[in-house]
Amino acid sequence: MILLILYWLFTMISGIDFDLDLDVDIDIEVDADVDLDIDADSNIEGGNLDFEDIANTEVNKEDIIGKRRKPLKWWQILLIYFNFVGLPFMFTFTCWIFIWWLCTTITTNLTHSYDSNFGFIFFLGAIIPSLFITKVFTTPFKSFFKNLNKDGDAPIDLLGRKGIILSTVSKDKMGSAEVVVDGNPMSIYVKSLNGEQINYHQKILVIKQSDDKNFYYVQSYND
Repeated sequence: MILLILYWLFTMISGIDFDLDLDVDIDIEVDADVDLDIDADSNIEGGNLDFEDIANTEVNKEDIIGKRRKPLKWWQILLIYFNFVGLPFMFTFTCWIFIWWLCTTITTNLTHSYDSNFGFIFFLGAIIPSLFITKVFTTPFKSFFKNLNKDGDAPIDLLGRKGIILSTVSKDKMGSAEVVVDGNPMSIYVKSLNGEQINYHQKILVIKQSDDKNFYYVQSYND
């Protein structure tokens, strides 16, 4: 609980965006046939990782079920059922931990077992009921997060905007780039429009967005 409270306080107060702008290519190979079987070409180059993205990470139910060729595993079914899928993971996880802590605190206080080994039974036993309570509590938030933009504002049109590539990209390899909108830098995932190599820190122009809206196609740009 203390770690989660510190985590959310830190992200809310600081608003720090951990962008590791390294002049080195780091290939993160993602196997398209992993358990979630996400149909994506995901060779991501560059050390660009937004700390904010971890808290807002959301796996859609369609990504797990709609594109699968294999039956769901038991733990995947549990994640879907208890709303760890379809909502930002850290949001659901925090709700579960808080409810689990609350159930444990109430039961151990009522039974006066908070200072005895018997209290561990209530601690472990509260895992299952807290999951069901979490499901009931988080279900109304699905429609809220579905209609909420990542930054809480109206979507920003990035097409035709200029930026700087933060990692070398070529062919089908994906990288990251920075685009400044109204004085605010925005980090996006990009691919080369025609497959030509775009080097690190080279100026780019955003041409179009991918069909799945996960990245943008860009080309080199010279003033």
